[in-house]
Amino acid sequence: MTEQPLDRAARIGRRFDTLFAEYFDTLGATLDAPSFSRFTPDCVGLLRDLSLRGGKRMRVVLLHEAARLVRDDAPSEALDAAALSVELLQTHGLVHDDLIDDSATRRGGPTIYYAYRKRFPEDPRAALGLTVLAGDLALALSLRVLLDSGLPIGVRQAMVEIQTRAAADTFVGQIADLERDFADPVPDVEVLHDVADHKSARYSVLAPMRLGLLAAGVEPGAHEDELRRYARLVGICGQMRDDWLDLFGTEETTGKPTGGDIREGRRSYAVTRLLATVTGPERATVEAALGDRSCPPDTIAEIRDIGERHGVASLLEADMRLHADRARLVAEGWRGRWRAEAVDFFERVPMWSVERTG
Repeated sequence: MTEQPLDRAARIGRRFDTLFAEYFDTLGATLDAPSFSRFTPDCVGLLRDLSLRGGKRMRVVLLHEAARLVRDDAPSEALDAAALSVELLQTHGLVHDDLIDDSATRRGGPTIYYAYRKRFPEDPRAALGLTVLAGDLALALSLRVLLDSGLPIGVRQAMVEIQTRAAADTFVGQIADLERDFADPVPDVEVLHDVADHKSARYSVLAPMRLGLLAAGVEPGAHEDELRRYARLVGICGQMRDDWLDLFGTEETTGKPTGGDIREGRRSYAVTRLLATVTGPERATVEAALGDRSCPPDTIAEIRDIGERHGVASLLEADMRLHADRARLVAEGWRGRWRAEAVDFFERVPMWSVERTG
C-alpha cells in the first residue's frame, strides 16, 4: 500500500528528530572550545533545547520530497547533511528573530534571549551579546555540517553555496522587513510579497528543494524559474498564515501570545489589510495600539473583533487560498517529467500551509 503524504512527512520528521539529537550529542566533542569555557557548552545546550523543542520539520520534508521528484533512493548521507544544515539555519533565524522582536517564548518554552536574561539579570549587555553569538554559532554550524560531511567535494561546495545564498537573502529580507514598518502610509501588497519571498520563501522552500534535487543528482539550476515561482507563492501563503494567526489565532495553538505584530508596530498582511479596511474610531483604536509594546490583551481582543466584524480575517484567508492555488498549478506542471507521487505532495503543500493552526 502506498504511504500517505502526511504519514510519510511524519515519518521523515521523526527520523530527523533522532538525527538532530544525535548531532547535538556529539557536537561538544567537535567544537574547538577552550577547556575552561563554561559558556560554550551552555550555549550549545540552549541551541539544542530550542532546536529539538517542537517544529514540524517541513523544510526537511520538502528536502526529501524534492529528492523523491527524481528518485526514491537518494543517498541518505547527502539528505542528512542537507537536512541538518537547513534546520540549523532555521535555529539561527529563530534566535535572532526572537531577539529583534523581544519575544519571551518560542515553541512553548523560553527564547534563548530570555534564557540569557534570566542567567544575567544584572548584565543585559552580556545577555544581548551571548544571544547574538548563539545565533551566529548556529549559522556557522549550518555551513560546517556540510563541509564536514563525506560528500563529494563538488556536491559539498554546491550545497554550501545554496545555503550561503539563502542566508544572505534572508538577512536582506529581515532588513526589508524592518524597513517596511516605517512605511507611511501602509505598504503596497507587492512590498509585502517581496519581503515574504526574501525573508522566508528562499530559505524555507527554495533552498530545501534545491538541496533535495542536488542530493538526488540533479542540477537544480536547470529548473530555477519554476522552483522560484513555486517557492515564492508558498512563502507568501505561509507568511499570510503567520500574520493571520498572530491576530486571529490563539496562544494555545501558536505557542506564543497573539498580537505581537500590533505591539511591535509591524505592517504585516493582517495589519495592512486592517488599516486599509477600517475607518473612524475603529481605525483610531488600531493606530493607537500599533507600536505600543504594553498594549493589553483586552485591546488586542478588541482589534481582533474589529477585524472579524469587517471581514478582514476571511478576506485574508481568501488571498491565501488564491496564492495556494497558483502554487498548486505550478506543481501540477511537473507531471509527466517528475515522479507522480512526489508531485502529488508538492501540489498539496500550499493548502497545508493555509490550513495549519500553528
